[in-house]
Formats: sequence, structure tokens, C-alpha cells
Amino acid sequence: MRKVIAFTHSAGFRHSYIPTAVEVLVKLGERSKLFEVFATEEPSDLDPERLSSYSALVFITTGELPLSDEQKRAIVDFVREGGAFIGVHNAADTLYNFREYGEMLGGYFIAHPWTQVVKVRVEDLTHPSTRHLSPTFEVLEEVYTFRDWSREKTHVLISLDNSSVDLSKGTRPDNDYALAWCHNYGRGRVFYTAFGHFTWLWRQDWFQRHLLGGLVWAMGL
Repeated sequence: MRKVIAFTHSAGFRHSYIPTAVEVLVKLGERSKLFEVFATEEPSDLDPERLSSYSALVFITTGELPLSDEQKRAIVDFVREGGAFIGVHNAADTLYNFREYGEMLGGYFIAHPWTQVVKVRVEDLTHPSTRHLSPTFEVLEEVYTFRDWSREKTHVLISLDNSSVDLSKGTRPDNDYALAWCHNYGRGRVFYTAFGHFTWLWRQDWFQRHLLGGLVWAMGL
């Protein structure tokens, strides 16, 4: 069975959903019988040797993580050499001082101008993380916007329907606000979803299936 490590260290704002997220990820692995999840906040668990025993790394983190340069490079090398990386919500709000992380992930958090019910568009209805979803749906979310991000560098799965927000509060001149994406990175795969700010969302069936599909795709199962 594949082993997945979920890293939940908060060096910045600590989201209250973390205990629920760990519980949900563990249960997704048990129910699917595809992987086993080990959750940790200990930076030492991201040493190169330990990482090599896992198939996937899930980041639920914030801030400048207390990692050595060797550990930071190990994360990127892990994916480049065939590992799976799954970033959830605030995984884009971390490691700003390690540019290679942002390049691997696809971008960095810049702001959350809208915390409200928004309408979103599923741009790819065939991906394992989205094929259970309606072409459009509404959800209450703290909507992240991103810098150093371009849809030319990744495959957009879900994006914001701009008609559902006050665009004058936006942060991007192109008004292109993706909420989930995926891409290959070296021999590995990266899946990121900006959803997940509210604890109750982790209890929603659609969100759990979204996460499971992203994990399964990233691990090439």
C-alpha cells in the first residue's frame, strides 16, 4: 500500500481545520484501500531519507517553515524524481523564500479579497478530482488569489466565476482566478486545490472526493 505523509506545520496563521483534515485524509486512505496517511508537524520528518519511503507529500502549511536548505531541496527533488505533491489551501502561503517551491506548486498566495458564497466553473470535467462535480456550483470559501501564477504553466481544473464577486477587489490585472490546478513536474505530479478554509467543508462529500481524486491522480493510480 502506498504511504502518504501529510505535513501540517503552521509557521504562520494556523487554520482550525487541521485536525479535521488529518482525520479526513486518514479515512480517505482507509476507505479507498489505496494509501496509508501519516500526519506530522515535525520538520525532521521531511529529511531526504525519510521522504524517500513515501509516494506522496501533502502540504497543509503556512509561513516560512523551519526547514534546512537540504530539506527544502529534498521536497522539490522528491517530486521531480517521481513523487506526488498535493497542496491544500494554505500550501500556497508558505516557503516564499524558496523560489523553487513556488515554481513547483505553480504560484504563491497573494490575498483573499473575497470570503463569501461564490460561483465556480469546472474547466475540466474529466479529471479524477472533478468528474463528480457539476459544471458550475456555489460554495462559501475564503477565495485565494495568486502571484507568479499563469495558466500557461499548469492545467486549470476549477476557476472562479468572476460574475459572482466584486472584481474591483481583485489582485490580478487579467482577472484570471484559478481555484484548483495540476501539472507534471519533472517525473512527478502536482495537484493543488485552494478550497478548504472552513472546517465544515472537509466534511462535504464533494470536497472529499475532490481531494481523493487529486491524490489518486498525483500518485498515478
